[in-house]
Amino acid sequence: MTTQQHQEFQFIFPPEAPVFKPTWEEFQDALGYINKIRPIAEQSGICKIVPPPDWQPPFAVDVDNFKFTPRIQRLNELEAHTRIKLNFLDQIAKFWELQGSSLKIPVVERKALDLYSLHRYVWLEGGHEQVSRDRKWNKIASRIGLPSNKNLGTLLKSHYERILLPFDIFNKGKSLPQVKCEVKEEICEESDKDYKPHKIPSRMAGKIPESEKNGRRSRRHPDIGDTKTDTQVGFGSDDELAKYICLNCGRGDAEDQMLLCDGCDDSYHIFCLVPPLLDIPKGDWRCPKCVAVEVSKPVEAFGFEQAQKEYTLQSFGEMADKFKQDYFNMPVHLIPTDMAEREFWRIVSSIDEDVTVEYGADLHTMDHGSGFPTKNSKNLLPADQEYATSNWNLNNLPVLEGSVLGHINCDISGMKVPWMYVGMCFSTFCWHNEDHWSYSINYLHWGEPKTWYGVPGGEAEKFEAAMKTAAPELFQAQPDLLHQLVTIMNPNILMKSGVPIVRTNQHAGEFVITFPRSYHAGFNQGYNFAEAVNFAPPDWLAIGRECVLHYSNLKRYCVFSHDELVCKMASTPDELDLTVAAATYQDMLRMVDLEKKLRRALLHWGVTSAEREAFELLPDDERQCDFCKTTCFLSAVTCSCTQDRLVCIRHYKLLCDCPPENHTLRYRYTLDELPPLLQRLKVRAESFDHWAVKVKEALEAKPDDKLELAELRDLVEEAEAQRFPDSELLQTLIQAVTEADKCATVAAHLATKKVRTRTRGSGEAKSRLTLEELRLFHEQIESLACIIREGEAVKELLTRVTAFQEEATEVLDQEMPDSEVIAKMVDNGCSLDIDLPELPRLKHKLQQVEWLEEVEETLEDSATLTVECLRKLLDAGISLPPHPRIERSMAQLQQLLNNMEMWEEKASQALNAKPGLSVSEGEELLKEAEEVPAHLPSVIALKDAVKRAREWTNKVTTLQNDDTAPLLETVEGLVSRGRPIPLHLEPLAYLEENVAAAHTWLEKTARTFLKKNSHLALLEVLVPRTDIGVVSGKRKRVKREEMSAQQQQAQLLDISVEDSANPATVVKAFKECEERELGAMRALRAHNRNKREGDALQEGATFCVCHKPRQPNMLTCSLCLDLFHTGCVPSSHRTKVKLSTEGRFLCPSCERSRRPRLETILSLLVALQKLPLRLPEAEALQCLTERAMSWQDRARKLMKTDELTAALGKLSVFSQKLIEAQAKQHKPVTSNSNDDDKMEVDDSTNDDSLLSEDGDLRGEHTSKDNSKKTEEGSWEHAYSSSKGNREKKSELDKARWSRLVASVMENPNGPLITLSSGIRTQVQDLLVEGELLEVSLDETIHLWRVLQAANHPPALLEDTLLSLNSTGNSTEEKTKKPMPKKRKSQGEGPDEGQSKSLQKSPSKKTKINKGSLVNADGKIIGKGLLKKKNIAKTGGGVGLVERKKKEGSALPGKEMTKKKMTGKKKRVSSQHNVLSDDDDPDEACAAAKCMHPTGQNVDWVQCDACEGWFHYMCVGLTSDDVIEEEEYICKRCYPKRVSAKTASEAKAVTPKPGELTEEESVDILLSLASTLPPKE
Repeated sequence: MTTQQHQEFQFIFPPEAPVFKPTWEEFQDALGYINKIRPIAEQSGICKIVPPPDWQPPFAVDVDNFKFTPRIQRLNELEAHTRIKLNFLDQIAKFWELQGSSLKIPVVERKALDLYSLHRYVWLEGGHEQVSRDRKWNKIASRIGLPSNKNLGTLLKSHYERILLPFDIFNKGKSLPQVKCEVKEEICEESDKDYKPHKIPSRMAGKIPESEKNGRRSRRHPDIGDTKTDTQVGFGSDDELAKYICLNCGRGDAEDQMLLCDGCDDSYHIFCLVPPLLDIPKGDWRCPKCVAVEVSKPVEAFGFEQAQKEYTLQSFGEMADKFKQDYFNMPVHLIPTDMAEREFWRIVSSIDEDVTVEYGADLHTMDHGSGFPTKNSKNLLPADQEYATSNWNLNNLPVLEGSVLGHINCDISGMKVPWMYVGMCFSTFCWHNEDHWSYSINYLHWGEPKTWYGVPGGEAEKFEAAMKTAAPELFQAQPDLLHQLVTIMNPNILMKSGVPIVRTNQHAGEFVITFPRSYHAGFNQGYNFAEAVNFAPPDWLAIGRECVLHYSNLKRYCVFSHDELVCKMASTPDELDLTVAAATYQDMLRMVDLEKKLRRALLHWGVTSAEREAFELLPDDERQCDFCKTTCFLSAVTCSCTQDRLVCIRHYKLLCDCPPENHTLRYRYTLDELPPLLQRLKVRAESFDHWAVKVKEALEAKPDDKLELAELRDLVEEAEAQRFPDSELLQTLIQAVTEADKCATVAAHLATKKVRTRTRGSGEAKSRLTLEELRLFHEQIESLACIIREGEAVKELLTRVTAFQEEATEVLDQEMPDSEVIAKMVDNGCSLDIDLPELPRLKHKLQQVEWLEEVEETLEDSATLTVECLRKLLDAGISLPPHPRIERSMAQLQQLLNNMEMWEEKASQALNAKPGLSVSEGEELLKEAEEVPAHLPSVIALKDAVKRAREWTNKVTTLQNDDTAPLLETVEGLVSRGRPIPLHLEPLAYLEENVAAAHTWLEKTARTFLKKNSHLALLEVLVPRTDIGVVSGKRKRVKREEMSAQQQQAQLLDISVEDSANPATVVKAFKECEERELGAMRALRAHNRNKREGDALQEGATFCVCHKPRQPNMLTCSLCLDLFHTGCVPSSHRTKVKLSTEGRFLCPSCERSRRPRLETILSLLVALQKLPLRLPEAEALQCLTERAMSWQDRARKLMKTDELTAALGKLSVFSQKLIEAQAKQHKPVTSNSNDDDKMEVDDSTNDDSLLSEDGDLRGEHTSKDNSKKTEEGSWEHAYSSSKGNREKKSELDKARWSRLVASVMENPNGPLITLSSGIRTQVQDLLVEGELLEVSLDETIHLWRVLQAANHPPALLEDTLLSLNSTGNSTEEKTKKPMPKKRKSQGEGPDEGQSKSLQKSPSKKTKINKGSLVNADGKIIGKGLLKKKNIAKTGGGVGLVERKKKEGSALPGKEMTKKKMTGKKKRVSSQHNVLSDDDDPDEACAAAKCMHPTGQNVDWVQCDACEGWFHYMCVGLTSDDVIEEEEYICKRCYPKRVSAKTASEAKAVTPKPGELTEEESVDILLSLASTLPPKE
C-alpha cells in the first residue's frame, strides 16, 4: 500500500467502552459484581473488567500436546461492501468466461476502474440509455471518485458499453442489432488488469467444520438441499444432422462459422448470436441458454473454509509473529495498536489486496483442555486450587448457583463448556450476538491485545437495519447473514447510520463481558490465546424468551428449549436461589398464559386428539417445528399424513392441508399440571415476603409481646436455610440477635460473679463495668428486641453494688482499721466485678496497713534483713499514699540501708584492692560489721579470706623455720593457694620469684642436656640408666604429665616417695643406680660380643632396634657393641658418623643427651646455689657432676703414669715429624676431602678388642685379620680406626701416605706405641665408664687415641694422627654442629656457642683441621686460621696452618672447640678482594706452581699474613679442612710465625672478666661435694 492510499483512507476510532476494576472483596462474587455493574455496562453493550493484580491464574493447557486446525480468513471477503463488489465482479467474469473471453479490469487514472460502482450509479441514473441521452457520464465519473475536469465521461461510456452493457442486455433478454460489443484483445488498453475470479460462492458455500457439525453453531446454518440444477439443457433433436443447424436461423449452411456449445452441444452461427461474434472463441463456449442457466443460479451461503495444516501452539505462534513482522516490516512489540487497527479496516475495505490469515476459533475445551485449572487437572498444585474453584474460572461461571444455565443437564459446547481461540494478527470475529441473547465472558490468557467493538443490546434492531441497508444484496441471498459470524462492516459506516458503537483493547489477564442481544465484533492485534463461555443470570430469562420468539420469526434453530429449562427449574423450586426462583416464576407465568391461549385456539380449530409426549427424551432434530425451526417442549401438533413432521402450536395451520380432525396435540403437561408447578415456584419466590413480615413484627413488638432470643435465632436460621438474599432487613435481624447474644453473655458473667479477663482483684477499671455502665447495661437489656433470661441477674447485681458502697464508706472513715477487715471488703468488692470508686481507696488503705506490719516483722529478725529486703520495703513504701506513720518508718529504713551500703562498699574495696588489706586491717573491718544490725553478704567472704590468710601465713612461717630447703612442688602449692586470697600476703612475692627462678634454671638445664624434640625428661637423662638391655617398648615409661618431679625421681631410683624427701637416701640410691648401670652395660657388651662368636654370627641372632638379622654396611655402637642398620638409625646419627674423623659412633640409646662439657655444668651449679629451693633435677645434676669429676680424676691419674705419658708424647712427636716431612716434600698431609671417606659405616676397623679383656692378644693380630674382616663384614666397634676409609682411598693417596709414614718411621707396619695388658685393660674399662657419663670430657679423646695407636700401624691411622692437631672434642663438635658460629668464651653457656647454623660466606674466616703444631712433649701448640674464597677458576699456593690465640682462652688442658665449614664458590668481599670480577682468576693464585683446577666449584683460601689467595688444590686443602675462626698461614709466612707461636704458648693465659679460673672451678666443686652425704 502506498503512502497516498494510507492518506486517502480515514478511520475514526469509536469511543471507549467502560472499564471496571473490582476490589478483592467485590471480586469474590462474580455474578454479584456483574449484576452490580450491569446498569452502567449494559448501556454500552460490552465492558472490560480488570481483575486485582494478585489474581493471576496459571495457564493449564498441555502446550506440548495441544494441536488444532485453524480457519482461513481472506480479510477483504469478510467486509460486506467488499464482498458485494467481489460477487459482482465474479458474475461479470463468469459471463465473459462463458462467452469464451476473460475479464480485464480497465485502469483509469492509474487506478483499477470500480465496475460495481459504475454499474450501480448508471442504474441509479436510469440506465445506459438514459445516461447517454442526458449526457451524465461526467457526473457518473465524479460520483465514482474520478476527476471531473478531465472529461472522462466518454472513456467511461466506452468501458461500460464494452464490458457491462452486454451483461445488462443478456439479463434483460433483449435482441440487439448487429453491434460489435464483444470483448477483443485489441480494444483493451495495455494497462488493463486481468481479473481472477474469487469464486466465493463455490469456495465458501456455507461449509461447516467437521468438529462443529454437532455443535451449537451448526444450527445457525440452514439445511442445504441435495437437489441439483441441471446445467445442460437439451434443446437439440436426436437427429445427428440437427446438431449442425443454427437454432436461431434454422439453417445449416456456413458450417465454418458454426459454433457448438460445450454445455449442451447446440449449434449457432457466430453472426446469429446476440451480440454477434467476429471469430470463433479459442476456449470453451456456452450458448445463450446455458449462460442463462448458469448465471441465474442462486448465490450460495458464505462461510469459512478449514486450513489443511495442523498447528501446535509453538508453530502457530512462530507463523503469526513472522506474518506480523513481515507485514509491518518492524518488530512485533514495536507496532502500535492504533496503527494495526487502522490498517485492518483499510485492507478489509480493499478489493485489490488479498490478505489471508488463519484463526484457531471455537476450539472445544473438552477436546483440548481448558486454559484454567480445574478439579480434574493433572498435577494440580496447592497454589492453583484457588483458581480451580474461583467464580471467575470460565469452567465454573456458567454453572454457579445464581446462573440459569447450570440447570441444563447436557454440556452445550460454547455455552456451558468454554471455547478457546488462538489468534494472530488481523484474525477476525465478525458481527454477531450470542445464542439466545445470553451473556458472554471472554478471558485473554496471554498474548497481544484483542480489539473489540460493541453495540448496546437495545440498539440491536437499529444495527440490523443499518447492516441490511448498507449491504442489501448480501441479505437478499442470505437473510440470516448476521447469525453466520462471517460478515464485518466498518464501524464508521454504522456510526454514520446512527448506531452507537464503543471499542476497547483487551489485554492479557483481562475479561470482556457482552450483555444480552449486544452485537459485537473485533480482531486480534497479534498472537494470543483467549477463552470464552456464555452464562445466564436470572435477569436473562425475560429476554431469553423474546429471543426464542425472534428465532422463530427468522426460522433459526434454537440451541436448547427455553420452555424445557423453565419447567425443569420449576420442578425443583427449593434448590433455586431466591432471585432465580422469582425470575423463573415471572417467566413461567407468561409461558403458562400463552400456552393456555394457544391450546384454546387449537381446540376451537377442531383438534380433539391429544397424546402425552416426553419431549425431553427426543433428540432436538425430531422435535423441531417444521416451519419456524423452534424446539418444542410444552406441546406440538402432528398429522396422520406426515408422522415424521411436526409443528409448534403457533403454526398448527402450516403443517398440511388435512382437516383438523386428522391433527393430534402432543403435550408434555396438561393444563391442570402446570398450575401446581407454578404455585410451588410462587411459594419459593414469595417465601421471603412471608419471612419479612414475621421479622418486622418481631422487631417492632411491644415489651409485653417480645419474643425470646431463641425465636429470633430461628428466624435467622430460616433465612440461611431458604437462602434468602442479603437484605437490610436480614442484616437488622442478625444485628439484633448479635446484640442480644452479647448482652446475655455479659449478664451471665455478672450474675455468676466471674471475672472475664483477669484473676480476682487484679483487673483494671477498663476491663470491668462502672456503676454508671451497669445502670446503662440494665437499661440496654430492657430495650432489646427480645427477652433474655439473664436480665433478672443484672438487676440483682445492681442491688448488691449499692449495699457494698454503704459498708465501704464506714470502713474508710476509720484511721487505721484491721487489715483482715479491709481485705474482706476488698474481696467482696472484687467479686462484684464492677468498677467501684470505693474499691481503689480500700486497696490503698489495705496496702498501708500491710506495709507497716511487714516493716515491724522484718526489723525484728536482723539475721534475715538484707540490702535487697530494705530496698524492696523502701520501694514499696514510696508507692504508698502518704501517711505520718509511713514517713517515720521510711526514715528508719533509709538510715539502716545507708549504714549497710557504706560497710559493703568498704568490704568490696578491701577484697578487690591490689595490693589488698593486711590481715589485721581485715579483722578490724569485721568488728565494724558486728555493729550493723543486719545481714551483710560480704562478711562471710571477708571472714573466709582472713581465715585462709592466717593459715597460709602460718604454713609459710613453718616452712621457713625448717632446716631443710623446701621442695619446688611444695612452694608452688603454697603460691597457687596464696594467689586467690584477696588480702595482702607479704611472703607471696618472694616465693613467686623463687619459683620463677627455679623454672628458669630447669629450662636452661633442659636446653643444655636435652636434644631437640627429645622424648626423655630431664630427670631421666640425669639419673643413671637401670633399663640397659631391656627391649624397647617393654620398659615402663615415666608418665611425666601424671607425676610430679619427686614422684619421677622416686620411680627412676626405685625408692619410695617418702624416701625421696631425704637427700641422703637419694644420694645413696643414685650410687646404687650407677653400679647397676655399669654392670648392666658390661653384661650387654658381653652379650652383643658373644652374638657374633668371633668371626661368625650365632644362628638366629638379631641386631639393631628392629631385631632383624645382620645386613652389610651396619653401624657398630662403641659403647653397647650392638650393630645397627643405617636405615634404623636417625639421620642425625648417620651424619655424625660421616663427619667424624675418628670413627666413634654411639647409638641413640647410648647417647641420650647433648653431653655438655663440664665447664657448662659448673655454671649451672653456680646458679643453683642462689635458689633456696630443693629440686630433684638439681640433686641428680650434683650426683652426675660428682661422678664425672671422680672419673676425670681417675683418668688423669691413669694418664699421668709413665707408660701413658710416654705414649702421648710419642704420638705428639710423630705427628710433628709428619708435618715437617710434608713441608719438606712441599705437599700437605691431608686426608681425602670427601666426607664419605672419613668413616664408612660398619666397614671401619671398629675393633672391639680395644675394650675387650683380651685386647692385648687380639691387638697383635689386628693387621693380619684386617682383610678377612673387611670381606666378611665388619662387626668391630667405633673405637677402632677407619679401615673402610683406607680401603676407599685412592691408590695415589695410599701411596703418598705410606711414603710419608716410611720417611719418619723405621717400621711403618707395626703399632706406633705399645701398652701393657694391665694398662690396656684399665684404659678400656675407664672408657666404658666414661662413655656412660652424659658429660663431654677431653680425657675420653686422649685415651681413645692411645688405644688407636697401640692397636694399629700408622699406615691405618691417618685420621687419628691428623686429629692430634685439632683441639679437644673436635670430631664430636663437628658432628653435632653442622653449621658454625663464632667461638665464645667458656663462661658462656654451651648453647650460646653452639646453637647457630653454619654460615657460608667468602669473607668469613674458617678453621682447618690440619697443620697443628705439636711440641716435643706432645702438647698442642696451636693451629692456623684461614679465609675461604670461591671463584669459578682457582690459583695455588702451599702453606701450613696455625691456631690464632684469642683473648681469654680456655682452662689449661682444655682444647678449643672446632667448627667445620663448607661453602659455595663466591667472590670475596671488598675488604679482601684481590681480583675484580673481570680479572682472570688463574693470575690471582699466589702459589709458586698453580695447578689451574677446573670445575664448577673451585674453592680459595687467603693467607692472614701476606693476604695472598690460594686454590685449595694448590695448597693441599679440602673443604672439610676449613674451620671458622682460624687463621691460615702460607708456606712463605710459616717460619716467621712458628717462633712467635711457641713463645706465646708458654705464657700463662689470663681469663676474661666473668670467666672461671681453674682454681675457682675446683672450689665450687668442693663446696658442692660438701653438701652431699659421704660415700658408704
